[in-house]
Formats: sequence, C-alpha cells, structure tokens
Amino acid sequence: MAEDQGGDVNQGKKTRRRGAALERAILQAAAEELAEVGYSNLTMDAVAARAGTSKNVIYRRWPNRAALSVAAYRQMLPTDPKDTPNAGDLRSDALALLNRANDRLSSPAGKILREILSDIQNDPDRVREIHGQLVNVGVAPWLTILARATARGEVGPEALTPRVASVAVDLLRNEYVINGVTKVPASTIIEIVDQIFLPLVRAHR
Repeated sequence: MAEDQGGDVNQGKKTRRRGAALERAILQAAAEELAEVGYSNLTMDAVAARAGTSKNVIYRRWPNRAALSVAAYRQMLPTDPKDTPNAGDLRSDALALLNRANDRLSSPAGKILREILSDIQNDPDRVREIHGQLVNVGVAPWLTILARATARGEVGPEALTPRVASVAVDLLRNEYVINGVTKVPASTIIEIVDQIFLPLVRAHR
C-alpha cells in the first residue's frame, strides 16, 4: 500500500512517493514554510498542503512541529568532510568551527532554530529529543578535528566522544537561548574554546 495519499500530478497521472523521496518533499516543504512564516506560525496543515501529502503521513515520521522543523533545519547543515577546517592545530580548527556555528545561529535559518529551542525549553523530554537530533549531525566536524588532533598527539583518543565533541556548540547555543543575544561576540567564542573546550579535551592526553 502506498504511504502517500497526496502524491504529485505528472502528465495527468498521480505519482505515489515513498521513503526517501517522500521525506525529502516534506522537509523541503517545511523549510520553505519556515522561511516564509517562521516557526511560531508553522502548521502541519500548511506543510502537508505544500508537500502534496497528508498531515497523518507527516505525523508518522515526526511527532510534532518542533521535531519536523529541526529535521528541516538539519538539511541546511554542511555534511561534506571537505568543509571541515584543517589548519593543522586544534585551537584554530575549533575557533573556525565555532565561528561558523555562530554565523549559522545568527542567520535567518538560525533564528528559526532559536525559536524552536526557546519554545521547548520548559519541556525536558522534548529538549532531549531535539538535542539528540542536533548532536547526531552537528557533532561530525568536531569529531573530525578531534580525530586529526589525536593523530597529531594534541589530545588522547578518549576525547573522541559525541558528548565531548558537542560541548563548545552546546555552550554557544546556550548563549542564544538563555541570554537572548542576536549574535555571540568574538570574545565569548574565544573564551568557550580557550577556557572550556581545550582544557576539557586536553585532559584526555
């Protein structure tokens, strides 16, 4: 049985989309809705209409609009390892990654993420759910620079864990959600790297 009862019309015939194709269509529709109306005005009905599917199909994949919105946001993140900084020392790479994350969080797309995080901050279960989605993608370049630092002898292999690798970005995100800044200043970026991230990972050496 086809999953999508909405489908696309192509040359007079309705095309049933399934699996990855259907999910791509839904996430693209969600991203477009978020760009147009923002997270606070996003509705599952509007996403379903734009994607040409049903609301029930969306709910089978994402239980709420926060989960759907974060999934759409994740599609905007760079995943190509070639995009990962490689200056030859961990501090430079960490500063480059954190500045990149700061630019992203202060962008229009980042504003959407900040709205989501602000909306769910009093719901611990949803915070854990959303944090898990963000860590699974955003941690990859941090693990890459830590692996390179391990090969150079800057840190030990014990530092190569998602929890350690996500510390800097988690602290950066907190500046937006808790302190309500529109962009984190460069001095704070340096403090996060020099006073927290580097001492933490270098303890594993």
